Amino acid sequence: MGRRIVVAMSGGVDSSATAALLKEQGWDVVGVTLQLYDHGQAVGRANSCCAGKDIQDARRVADRLDIPHYVVDYESTFRQDVIERFADSYVAGETPIPCVLCNQTVKFRDLVSVARDLGAEALATGHYVRREETAEGPRLLRGADHTRDQSYFLFATTRAQLDFLRFPLGNMGSKDETRAIARRFELPVAVKPDSQDICFVPDGNYAALVERLRPGAIEPGEIVHVDGRVLGRHEGIIHYTVGQRKGIGLGGGPPLYVIRLDAPARRVVVGPKEALGRSSVLLSGVNWLGEAAGPGPIFVQVKIRSAREPVSATLRLGPEGAAEIQFAHPEEGVAPGQACVFYDGERVLGGGWIRKEESDKNVVKAP
Repeated sequence: MGRRIVVAMSGGVDSSATAALLKEQGWDVVGVTLQLYDHGQAVGRANSCCAGKDIQDARRVADRLDIPHYVVDYESTFRQDVIERFADSYVAGETPIPCVLCNQTVKFRDLVSVARDLGAEALATGHYVRREETAEGPRLLRGADHTRDQSYFLFATTRAQLDFLRFPLGNMGSKDETRAIARRFELPVAVKPDSQDICFVPDGNYAALVERLRPGAIEPGEIVHVDGRVLGRHEGIIHYTVGQRKGIGLGGGPPLYVIRLDAPARRVVVGPKEALGRSSVLLSGVNWLGEAAGPGPIFVQVKIRSAREPVSATLRLGPEGAAEIQFAHPEEGVAPGQACVFYDGERVLGGGWIRKEESDKNVVKAP
């Protein structure tokens, strides 16, 4: 039997193909699935992961590959570290990324611990990113298929975690290659569709979830133009996000976009498209994966949204996880709560969380 490796099996085709490839390569594969929901409520739920049907799918795949499979209950941890923080972030007028929080906590913190307890020398996932060994230690790289690259969601991976992690699908040229692997091994999830929504909000109604978790925290307020004019009313800032154009609730006139959300004043501030541009952004909670850096500027490429291609910028690292980014050209839709991820070509240098203060800059506040 080969060296032991734990595979995080979500019940989807990516993690299932990962387990199959590693078994073929001679590893002693152990599948572990995190149960993040109450099993009774989750059975049959569509478009979710780490729930009832997905746990069953992961078990079927493990049976097909003849590997041991364990289910670990992290429901309370997931609720505390991901769902509750998601709700608080929305109430604060931010646009959270729960997938990053999940990777940062229950997956790469807790699941790494489980893998070590099982005697594994590594933990593998089905993420589309690459890991490169160098004389200075492992580096994190974008996935070979940039249309499926998931490095944006892994910016918070620490050096110690990266040393323990493996990403067998990172060099895949397309999702079709992954499905071909699943078909070759006759895995029961080979044609299973990808999940599209946040796993714990399978219907995509984030506002309803937040209202249920934070009753009384959602209050109506004013929709205000950047020049100070009150244009209308809204039923809660959780229904809006920076950069939004449709569904603002204002009819007629030139197109308006959500420029920022003022949670304390319960204001949605709107304006023309040109008001969305930001020349700089402040960050907190920065995770740095590059070499030792001094106080001077670092020329990088950055992404402020997962679906965008990196753009040129200058990075200045500060104390206690702070940083400032100066964009080469103004970026639109900079939203507090989102991540700003740093790249040097294909290499991931780290990233941080966009702070609210910068979104307030250069915007006229209503009196």
